[in-house]
Amino acid sequence: MNSAVATTQTPARVSGLALSRVETIPWYLWASVVASMSIISGVFWDISWHETIGRDTFWTPAHLLIQFAAVLAGAYSSYLIFSTTFGSDTAAKEASVRVLGFRGPLGAFICAWGGGAMLTSAPFDDWWHNAYGLDVKIISPPHALLALGIAGIMWGSVILIVGHMNRAEGSLRRQLEWMLLLTGGSIVVQDMVFKLEYSLRSRMHTAAFYLAIAIGLPLLLEGVSRATDRRWARTVMTGFYSVFAMLMLWVLPLFPAEPKLGPVYRQITHMVPLAFPILIVAPAFVLDLLSPRLKNWTKWRQALLGGTVFVAVLIAAQWPFANFLMHSPAAHNWIFGTIYFPYFYSSAQVLERSRFVNWETTSQFWIGMGLAVFAAVVSARIGITWGNWMRRVQR
Repeated sequence: MNSAVATTQTPARVSGLALSRVETIPWYLWASVVASMSIISGVFWDISWHETIGRDTFWTPAHLLIQFAAVLAGAYSSYLIFSTTFGSDTAAKEASVRVLGFRGPLGAFICAWGGGAMLTSAPFDDWWHNAYGLDVKIISPPHALLALGIAGIMWGSVILIVGHMNRAEGSLRRQLEWMLLLTGGSIVVQDMVFKLEYSLRSRMHTAAFYLAIAIGLPLLLEGVSRATDRRWARTVMTGFYSVFAMLMLWVLPLFPAEPKLGPVYRQITHMVPLAFPILIVAPAFVLDLLSPRLKNWTKWRQALLGGTVFVAVLIAAQWPFANFLMHSPAAHNWIFGTIYFPYFYSSAQVLERSRFVNWETTSQFWIGMGLAVFAAVVSARIGITWGNWMRRVQR
């Protein structure tokens, strides 16, 4: 594979060869953003569908919206790869990499793989249900394959965007930076969805909750923010996640629905949404405040402070907010969503979700918190390297 990054500090040159400047935002970058938005909307809708209606045919609107993203990603990726490989556009060939004899932007190959994985996961998931019954966990082998495919499309889209962004200037570059932050926000949404089982309201006073959030999230926040070099990039991405999750929380219950699969322990008359978003915007905001003062620090010092601050501020914000969600009558409404439970929740399960679990000893709790800080530091350090690499991507 040819090098996908520049080897000099001049944005318009790669390996000594001048790459063409980006003059407009091409249609396939907009298509990649549409694919990311389709994925997160479909995933939220699908989980709500399972909690409200139950296991249904593959041809539900939510499933189709998710798989639409896979088809769309496959379409624009195929166009980019085949048009670059067999076309006569010298500039396109110059701004490409070679994979298995084909040429195209690096992000196009990643998106193509992601789309293929997502489409493969669909019959795999159907077979899994027929062989082993209904899902009892979000993380099953077909769902893991689906998640990897989603990650391929979203991160492939990021690479596509930064490849153009690093060859653009002025207002066009700023537009591409906002497009990158929007895609990064979609990745934050998907990351938090994959951690739903570990971030239930009843677990917000456990070290396991903070460890789950700390694994990986600082990586993508640091990576995308450093690729754009925008002061409030982390806040924008986590703010997008927060606004999107709240809108889904408030909009989905407006649609009537009822269970179609037993046993039914609760009478449901409308779509059951996901929970109120985790307050990850708080540590993101503090990190954005501190970032200008850390630029001259070594990368490991930046990661050490950044990871520690991330966990500390998250605890300071989420711990009392969890008390509010669990115990305050002011939280028992549609705004904060504590009144919603899936149809398959018995009275015992509702009671379990209405009080904090206490499965960690004191020593286990502090060990877990230490692991959360360690995970955040390592994730932040990898994110710094990843972001600095993306600043040089032009192919």
